[in-house]
Amino acid sequence: MTLDNFNFKGKKAFVRVDFNVPMDENQKITDDTRIRAAMPTLKKIIADGGRLIIASHMGRPKKNPDSKFSLKVIVARVSELLGVDVKFANDALGAETEKMIAELKDGEALLLENLRFYAEEEGKPRLPETATEEEIAAAKKEVKEGQKELAKKLASYADVYVNDAFGTAHRAHASTALIADSFDADHKMFGYLMNKEVSAVDTLMDNPARPFTAIMGGSKVSTKIEIIENLLTKVDNLIIAGGMTYTFVKAQGGKIGLSICEDDKLDLALEIIEKAKKNNVNLVMAVDAKIADAFSNDANTDYVAVDEIPEGWEGMDIGPKTAEIFAEVIKNSKTILWNGPTGVFEFENFTEGSRAVGVAIVEATKNGAFSLVGGGDSVACVNKFGIAEEMSYVSTGGGALLEAIEGRVLPGIAAIKG
Repeated sequence: MTLDNFNFKGKKAFVRVDFNVPMDENQKITDDTRIRAAMPTLKKIIADGGRLIIASHMGRPKKNPDSKFSLKVIVARVSELLGVDVKFANDALGAETEKMIAELKDGEALLLENLRFYAEEEGKPRLPETATEEEIAAAKKEVKEGQKELAKKLASYADVYVNDAFGTAHRAHASTALIADSFDADHKMFGYLMNKEVSAVDTLMDNPARPFTAIMGGSKVSTKIEIIENLLTKVDNLIIAGGMTYTFVKAQGGKIGLSICEDDKLDLALEIIEKAKKNNVNLVMAVDAKIADAFSNDANTDYVAVDEIPEGWEGMDIGPKTAEIFAEVIKNSKTILWNGPTGVFEFENFTEGSRAVGVAIVEATKNGAFSLVGGGDSVACVNKFGIAEEMSYVSTGGGALLEAIEGRVLPGIAAIKG
């Protein structure tokens, strides 16, 4: 069943969204992208005359309730974007919440309090550090049983279940996976955002137009190894960027000064180089670097060969020669995945490399390539440079997207797809 094929008139719809938005110290929303991204789904249900129950998590609370993580602070913004006054339930469970749901009228909306106020949502017990092994084992069993009960309780609120929270699709939580078991196949479905995310990943991994190029940034090889290994069976070009560059450089005997490096992953870097050769993947790495004598935007800088970084200096971004090489590969690609910046883009003096990659992806996209940007820092890059709208797709799911690229089955997707 799809959202477009379902008439929500008079139906209570439980919609799991990802409204885990960043807040400042005054609990003001600093980026409402995730809220705006869910609006097409929520508006469709309201327009049909459905009775909307919105559920989300916020942060990682350790108790119920915790005012620091209350969803009450986003009600005004959700109401403004949705165009209706959204009611708020001070608890996800309880008699008062059930009464509010029962009294919902067609075209009305209710936002439940943070689902993670209950340990059963994640299925993880919250125990003191002094807990014994026996206490931990007993608590785990209890909370797992409680997770099933929570899923059934939330399901009892509604006639139909809609999952529009791709950002949590990799978690087998009560409201993202287990709840779906309580609904027939024609009464559970993806929201518009979830559908777009799933389609984008499918386009990328199942039938990519070639050449297919992946740009992998980030500071550590260890956090990206499973993605890299899966991509080595999929891509034509793999561009290695960011801090992990220096692990590869050192593994091949280069001088990296004070640059970030995983000394225990040097052999792994060499294995990746060999796997790329065996799979006929063009492994593209930096030839020069922009270096600094301190980890600071105001540090002294220079450009050197990537394997000739002097003592006391560290690589902070790719150099201009590398930027040209990367851009040339990207511009000649038909499918592009970007995950991770080329350097410390948070500092204005070290944004050139990431900007060059972004601009090249925009050009390739204009020429017909499919481009997917995912992972928090990459998304921050395209937003910072004002080019997000010029990419084919910018994913809202960090961990979920990465696990999908690794080739894993995501519980939140499997629960709907079967």
